[in-house]
Amino acid sequence: MAEHRGSGFPEGAGTPGPDDGEDLREAGRGFVAARVPGAVRDADGRVVWDADAYGFLTGPPPDTADPLLWRQGRLRSRQGLYEVTDGVYQVRGLDLAHMTLVESAHGVVVVDPLGSAETAAAALALYRGHRGPRPVTGVVLAQAHTDHFGGVGGVLPPGQEDVPVLAPAGFLEHAVSETVYAGPVAARGAVRAYGTVLPKAPDGQIGAGPGPTASTGTLTLVRPTVEVVRAGQEEVVDGVRFVLQPAPGAGAPAATNFLLPERRALFVVENAAHALRDVPALCGGRAGDARAWARFLDATVRLLAGSADVLLSSHHWPTWGRERVERLLCGQRDLFAYLHDQTLRLANQGLTAAEAAERFRLPPPLERLWRSRGHYGPLDDAVRAVHRRWTGSGEDSPARRWGHPPADAGRRYVECLGGGDAVVARAREYAAAGDLRFAATLLDHVVLAEPGHSGARGELASVYRRLGYASADGGRRNACLTAALELQGELPKTDRDVDPEAVSVLTVDQIVDSLAARVNGPRAWEMHLVMDWSLVEESRVWRLTLSNGALTSRSFAEGEQPPGAPAGLSLTLSRTQLMAMLGGAPLEGVDLQGDPAILGRLVSVLDAPDLMPGPLAP
Repeated sequence: MAEHRGSGFPEGAGTPGPDDGEDLREAGRGFVAARVPGAVRDADGRVVWDADAYGFLTGPPPDTADPLLWRQGRLRSRQGLYEVTDGVYQVRGLDLAHMTLVESAHGVVVVDPLGSAETAAAALALYRGHRGPRPVTGVVLAQAHTDHFGGVGGVLPPGQEDVPVLAPAGFLEHAVSETVYAGPVAARGAVRAYGTVLPKAPDGQIGAGPGPTASTGTLTLVRPTVEVVRAGQEEVVDGVRFVLQPAPGAGAPAATNFLLPERRALFVVENAAHALRDVPALCGGRAGDARAWARFLDATVRLLAGSADVLLSSHHWPTWGRERVERLLCGQRDLFAYLHDQTLRLANQGLTAAEAAERFRLPPPLERLWRSRGHYGPLDDAVRAVHRRWTGSGEDSPARRWGHPPADAGRRYVECLGGGDAVVARAREYAAAGDLRFAATLLDHVVLAEPGHSGARGELASVYRRLGYASADGGRRNACLTAALELQGELPKTDRDVDPEAVSVLTVDQIVDSLAARVNGPRAWEMHLVMDWSLVEESRVWRLTLSNGALTSRSFAEGEQPPGAPAGLSLTLSRTQLMAMLGGAPLEGVDLQGDPAILGRLVSVLDAPDLMPGPLAP
């Protein structure tokens, strides 16, 4: 059997393990009904989710898919409403994540309302169709990644501001960071990691690790009303008692586990799953801290697991039985602890990130577990992420840390190796010998050096497909197959709508920060301007200063005299007027003092948003 270097597992290892039968049974346990049809459409009739597209996964694994990833796809693509325990349900297979529903005294508390308003509304309708028209009496946003909150508008429409919304401390800050500040980066990463533009087929997209793929409907966001700040914090929502445990820095910068004591159900977001969790955060967001992850899981075992008979997560299927719950949590704890400590040990021995990833192996007891498999982020990527967390670049050599940008280096490599045709010929030899990784490296140099070299583009696309088909990690497979489409000029444009209400929950500081990230520094080098925003509801003034290509701000109480020269433009306006102005509306009804052209000058140096809408679109 060929060894896949850097994965930690043998390539194509599909022999059933000791928990295989349990997983198959538990993935279907408690099934109530599926949504028919499985497609979800937006208001314009556009399909934003299609669970039926994964029907092909019922067959045996083909040559174009790793057997382990195919197995994971079959288990994770099951769609429908499931009863987990008395009064606790999940809707699975209608987005990347699950929606968990906890029946309360007068309705239902929704946990993690999926990634789009349309899929969330469809999931809630499926639940209500079998459990009655229960109103939503509470919402828990357990993590600050989009697939856990983006659908909140589908279960909590405007006008329900009295419904409590629980979220971990820092939720709004990190949610905004992912969807606004780094929105284009995260969106492009999601397209590659989740394979949203790939056909659903045995030789296409068959899953994404945490779930089938990400929905492409309307992104929504609300401001939390209750923050989870300490372990053991208790909150009662419409008669349901939650015992909460924040876990920042593990699977996400802001996340919380919780226990439902009366239901003996423990919810761990995605801090423990039936696969190695994505430590590097390949689809955008900040990398997880494996050491903190292990400590939080140990605290979960110590504080909460003893009172739980079932373990739920936002991805994958539940685990029943107190001993099995504790065993899963302890195995995941040991996995992240070993990953962190051994990577740091190798780094301290002088190994670079790439060298550590190549040498790293899990101990046999962990290696044998299905839930240690890298379907949700390959092990070698996790090792690199831990290494970089401690070392920065992950490289010691000045030559590698201070190398040319890829295109410039590519031209030099191709020149040294005798030109594009010669490099392509050598790459074919390496590919034929099975060294696909080096073949891809050679061909990538040619594509960068000679973008029009059709032979290199076609050959690299072929190598990427072969790498994708052999990968047991959904994200890596999707990234390879998406890159192959891109090389062939077949990558369709992707986009999604953002509900204006999602932008309205931003603080003024967050709005200014989102503008600052769009300032084109070189265009603004010689520009200097000062502008005041006086918000009537908050009785505060925000002073924006653009100088040396950097947009900064400070706030002060209304009536307080800021230092320095007066602003060239002062606007006194309501929050509603501010949001309208940022959306490009005329300054009607705004108290304006100074030169209105200053606003136009600021807009003139803002880059247009890419993939994700942003305020003050020029």
